[in-house]
Amino acid sequence: MKELRQTWRWFGPDDPVTLQDIKQTGAVGIVTALHHVPHGEVWTYEEIMERKILIESFGLTWDVIESVTIHEEIKTRTGDYLQWIENYKESLRNLAKAGLRVVTYNFMPVNDWTRTNLDYLMPDGSKALYFNWVDLAVFDIYLLKRENAEKDYAEEIREEAKKRHAQYTKEQLDHLAGVVMFGIPGEKKETVEGMRAKLARYKNIDANILRSNLVFFLQQITPLCDELGLQLAIHPDDPPTDILGLPRIVKNMEDLQFILDAVPNKSNGICFCTGSLGANPKNNLPEMAKKIGKRIHFTHLRNVKKDAQGNFFEDDHLSGDNDMYAVLKELIKIQQEVPYQISFRPDHGHQMIDDLNKVTNPGYSCIGRLRGLAEIRGLQLGILRNMNQ
Repeated sequence: MKELRQTWRWFGPDDPVTLQDIKQTGAVGIVTALHHVPHGEVWTYEEIMERKILIESFGLTWDVIESVTIHEEIKTRTGDYLQWIENYKESLRNLAKAGLRVVTYNFMPVNDWTRTNLDYLMPDGSKALYFNWVDLAVFDIYLLKRENAEKDYAEEIREEAKKRHAQYTKEQLDHLAGVVMFGIPGEKKETVEGMRAKLARYKNIDANILRSNLVFFLQQITPLCDELGLQLAIHPDDPPTDILGLPRIVKNMEDLQFILDAVPNKSNGICFCTGSLGANPKNNLPEMAKKIGKRIHFTHLRNVKKDAQGNFFEDDHLSGDNDMYAVLKELIKIQQEVPYQISFRPDHGHQMIDDLNKVTNPGYSCIGRLRGLAEIRGLQLGILRNMNQ
């Protein structure tokens, strides 16, 4: 029986978690990107190889690119979008030339993953990432001051947001804005003014138009990926719902099936993120994994705990609302049907133990992810032994 490949996200030489640290976790592969390259610019073969050689010098392999980011003009199909697509193709050629295979990306407008608290205190004293609709409404209505933002929130959310805004100090409001706009570690931080300008680009773009733009983009690059032997893996929206007036189009099975059917090329696939998809209470993750099957090219394993209002915090990997046993069992079944190893990485661990006193990238401290990797590794061993019997 073949097992899933154990990998670890690393944000490059400036990551507080070093390659030597990662070597000690038991992970064998690295998930990373050239985060210093501006969105849309070409990744040169020389820079790709420099990063690959560095990773291999520690006895690890660069297994997954996460992410080759997509320029906003591609998402909106405006401006120089055709040139940005050509740049993207050139980066793909260089990645394939360097021997890399899996390319993860997302099509989330303006903002990447979004949280409202990066230090949510857990009962055991560790800290987790948290998403709260009231705090998002505080940011959206009172700080971002998006036009007609109030209409996107239920009355109870609006009323509570009004109270919280009145209670929060300026420092707390500034901190909240920084959290919501945090983005990817190592990349330039967004400002409220900058976000307003980016949101304006989407004023006339609804879910259907954004979906059409994604299909157009994939139609341009998948023939090349097929030729080069690359596998694309689109990451689900995080959280999997419309936010800040922006449409989200990768949030449930219907969305994923549309993407796979609209562009049936073998290179077009999914990054199956149990945390992002699991934040939607309507998503049945084991059934989704079974339906997507071989089109799962990469997977993020993490867990979330939701409440009735739709708020959620990131729980321990084997706790929370997602049945990790059932999900992992389906993924291992899929692994037996493909000739290559499907990589997984433990996504977003708690900040805990010694890491509580260190500067870490939110969600990407070492010890919490190490715990997650160890738990998933043990669960995988048990499932494989049982399947062998």
